[in-house]
Amino acid sequence: MKDLAQQKTIVLGAGISGLSAAYHLGLKGYKPTVYEKDSEWGGLCGNFTIDGFRFDKAVHLSFAKSEYVQELFKKSTPIIAHKPEASNHYKGFWLKHPAQNNLATLPTEEKVEIITDFIKNSDVEHEVNNYEEWLRAQYGDYFAENFPMRYTRKYWTVEASELSTTWCGARWYKPSIPEVLHGAFTTQTPNTYYADEMRYPATGGYKSFLSLMAKGSRIELNKKAIAINSTLKEISFENGTKESYQHLVSSLPIPYVVSILNDVPQDVIEASKRLYASSVAIVSLGFSKPDIPEYLWYYIYDEEYLPARCYSPSMKSPDNVPDGCSSLQFEIYFSREKALALEGDDLINHIISKGVEMKLFTQEDIIVKDARILPYGNVVFYNGMEADRSIVQDYLESVNIYRVGRFGEWAYLWTDQSLLSGKKVAQKEL
Repeated sequence: MKDLAQQKTIVLGAGISGLSAAYHLGLKGYKPTVYEKDSEWGGLCGNFTIDGFRFDKAVHLSFAKSEYVQELFKKSTPIIAHKPEASNHYKGFWLKHPAQNNLATLPTEEKVEIITDFIKNSDVEHEVNNYEEWLRAQYGDYFAENFPMRYTRKYWTVEASELSTTWCGARWYKPSIPEVLHGAFTTQTPNTYYADEMRYPATGGYKSFLSLMAKGSRIELNKKAIAINSTLKEISFENGTKESYQHLVSSLPIPYVVSILNDVPQDVIEASKRLYASSVAIVSLGFSKPDIPEYLWYYIYDEEYLPARCYSPSMKSPDNVPDGCSSLQFEIYFSREKALALEGDDLINHIISKGVEMKLFTQEDIIVKDARILPYGNVVFYNGMEADRSIVQDYLESVNIYRVGRFGEWAYLWTDQSLLSGKKVAQKEL
């Protein structure tokens, strides 16, 4: 244990995966230092507060199936449990989630179109080469085109035909024909979401789930890495300081790591430049009334509304708002393939006008409004991404840079998976 403690171990990034790596390396006997470019730890699990309204930097609820993660979260903070009851907005109608087996509120003509396709699809063999073909095979043409393919353009910022299918997993539920028929006649349907329970800290926002790991880690803030010399095993920071290391664990986006790394082969540079992720504009609204939000979260399929989805921080926990108030937070995704249509006050005004149009709130209800950009949202799984990722990952492996988390592994990881990604690196012989 003493030898491990004397080895200089650096972790870059104090988000959930970086803190997890540092915490679990510490349990093993290492003494890592976490360097974070921001003025606070938490990464995408962090939050900000305006006039007593707390908003997460990205919309989080935990549905971790791992008992280990659940126990770690319980040790970190008291927890509020929620039923996973979401909704969907489509052409002015509200449908229970998931929409594909909760069609009851739709007009008869649309229900007939959707159900007819489901029945036709059940007896057809499909060739699947991309996400669009996967969606059509799962749900038929009408539902695929009007629901997930629309949402794909809003959330992934590209057409479904441009995405691979390696990330899908259980994220879209495929109901049976009887389930579709049942949900077309009644709203009294069972929950078929991929989780039975959603969890959130009673106080302090989602970031509180990370508090135990943060307390057990040595963190240095305002330390942005701007150069890595893998030959000398040295990192240069924006503030002019340098640190040597024996072991390096990074949760930073791998294209950025390649851009600051010395002597990288040209094919690795080219592969890293092809990799890209979406960014997120988040618009946060605070209200003077306690009962503005009707749903914990919901998806918006209409493309004339810029947000892809919306959560209610006040429903996640009343600690997120002052007494007698409530809140909503909207997400708008963009990338190098799809520009952000509006920014700043223009974006806020769009959200407000569309929210009023959707009868979510009135102008007079709003007492806090904010818009800000998160540079990294989701890894985009364009066709061929996996091959480019392998080129980059193999090279970083060869220079002994260990990667953790959504952007270190360059994968579509949920927060529990990111935490376990950090834990996994501690099980390796560094």
